Amino acid sequence: MTIDIVVAFFLLGVVSRLLKSPFAIPESLYKSLTIMLMLAIGLKGGVALSRHASANILSQSLWVLSLGVILPVIAFFFAFVIGRLKRIDAASLAAHYGSVSVGTYAVAVAVLDNRQIAYEAYFPLFVVLLEMPAIAIGLALAKNQTEGSNRSHVLHEIFLNQGMVLMTGGLLIGYLCAEQMSRITPLFIDLFPAILALFLLEMGMVAADRLKGLKDSISFLITFAVAMPLIGALLGAAIGHAIALSPGGLILLAVLGASASYIAVPAAMRAALPNADHGLSITASLGVTFPFNVIVGIPLYITLVEMIVG
Repeated sequence: MTIDIVVAFFLLGVVSRLLKSPFAIPESLYKSLTIMLMLAIGLKGGVALSRHASANILSQSLWVLSLGVILPVIAFFFAFVIGRLKRIDAASLAAHYGSVSVGTYAVAVAVLDNRQIAYEAYFPLFVVLLEMPAIAIGLALAKNQTEGSNRSHVLHEIFLNQGMVLMTGGLLIGYLCAEQMSRITPLFIDLFPAILALFLLEMGMVAADRLKGLKDSISFLITFAVAMPLIGALLGAAIGHAIALSPGGLILLAVLGASASYIAVPAAMRAALPNADHGLSITASLGVTFPFNVIVGIPLYITLVEMIVG
């Protein structure tokens, strides 16, 4: 079995932590890698949007938004009704699983590029669109649990969090300045796989640390964090098939449906639901779902789409 080279960096991070290696990536470097990844995704999407903008993309976007509404409702049902978590904890967990992981998406893009599987170049637009709906649904499911929080702070975190600003800004810059992209291509396009590899090295170490912290509700949490990606992937693939995406597009929408946020949503939920157990959500999304998707999920979703298209 051949392991994708960027995934190999993730596994290196996991193994280094399990072996208790003192190696660590400086926090400043990790933050820089995150910024570069988000900008690169936004820029590529903006350039593609400038070349392919049409009414069809608007129609597809509305369907994609429906995915961001359906998934947190399903996640809340499992967490609150079956898992018997507190309403506030279930709502926070649902928001994480209704949103998307930029890191998981970036890995999927790298795998598709390596396998030369084509996909809609404007896909980063869908990544940006799926950042917000789940947060709003999560807050609605929490009912009145947000009363003790600063509402202006909550809105600020929803619409002006790092992911939204960088990816939306990158989309706009790529769209408006598409003809000048060659000036920054060496950094944001040519070096994208290397940047992603270093990012995954850090994510591997963090995921291993999170897994060590699993204590309460461990059996339900692991089951939930593996089952939700499978449900999300099926829904994503079904919606992608309904809106006639390419095979690569089906795979990417399945990946977005399967992923869970560990950057944008945690910040918003901390501001909106200060009394929720945020460690529960981040451990599930980053400690279980992220490595599951990177190691097992993405190859599985590719196989799923191959079965759908035939």
